[in-house]
Amino acid sequence: MTETTQAVPPSENSHPVVLRVEGLDVDIRTPFGTVRAVSSAGFVARAGQTLALLGESGCGKSMTAKAIAGLLDPVAHVAGGSMQLEGKELAGMGAKQRRKIAGAELGIVFQDALTALNPVYPVGVQIGESFRIHRGLSAADARKEAIALMERVGIPRPESRVDSYPHQFSGGMRQRILIATAVALSPRLLIADEPTTALDVTVQAQIMDLLRRLREEEDMAVVLITHDLAVVAEEADTVCVMYAGNVVESGAVEEVFANPRHPYTKGLLESVPTDAERGATLSSIPGSPPELKNIPPGCVYQDRCPLAQEICRAERPALRETGPGRAAACHFSELLDSRIPLQETKS
Repeated sequence: MTETTQAVPPSENSHPVVLRVEGLDVDIRTPFGTVRAVSSAGFVARAGQTLALLGESGCGKSMTAKAIAGLLDPVAHVAGGSMQLEGKELAGMGAKQRRKIAGAELGIVFQDALTALNPVYPVGVQIGESFRIHRGLSAADARKEAIALMERVGIPRPESRVDSYPHQFSGGMRQRILIATAVALSPRLLIADEPTTALDVTVQAQIMDLLRRLREEEDMAVVLITHDLAVVAEEADTVCVMYAGNVVESGAVEEVFANPRHPYTKGLLESVPTDAERGATLSSIPGSPPELKNIPPGCVYQDRCPLAQEICRAERPALRETGPGRAAACHFSELLDSRIPLQETKS
């Protein structure tokens, strides 16, 4: 098998690459020394499609997104690798250049709209700010653009709400306002970091429908960060499964979910109680992800994996091709069978 840092389904090649990440390393300074939060991550995001970064909390999804957006905390830094946005290298890009592409070429939707929005300015001012900074519009013209955007993302009576403050909106409406701010200048790449957190199921569906519609209308590439398997199955075209800062599997969503080639992916899918009966034992992955300062040598998943053997403790598996447009980082990916529960695979 051929070693690779990313997996791109051949069927998706008609869509131009907007974002290409290769060998991304992110380090964090801690009281215990420097730890690696993201290790050799690689993937592509294509115009008009959604790439999902999937995994448990703490697996490196948001850290990867922050590195791409240039929003890493002062204690973190990109230690290696490449991040190209339509050919522009983001790694090492200065603050002035970052400000030029922020909003205009790269937008981001955070999970907590109330924190992301400024509480002391009306939402119309915040949405219109991009037009004033990047396009030199007057305050009056920027306000008109803000009203049009609010209407586009489904804010009722935008003319009467444009001067309202964030706390005067519901959680779902605040998220729509944040999305309007992110897509105001029609960026080529939109990063959505857990965009439906703390919203009820109905509102979650509405927000995801909105993101899908905007992606199609603007032909944007969307990087969706989530731990929700149902959202990935419904919304994403391709998926990168992350664990302990590493991409452990990637490929087209329908293929990865139908026939996972990494034990972690298979364990996540088996944890979904699709056919559970009252009183039956639910499947789960034992243990928890390792702390960054205690990442084991060899496979990062070895302590929780029922397939782990001596080679897994001695040698870290590379992300290798497992089929057309598919890749997995497992020494024993060929032993996995989607029809057999993971607990029975080893035997």
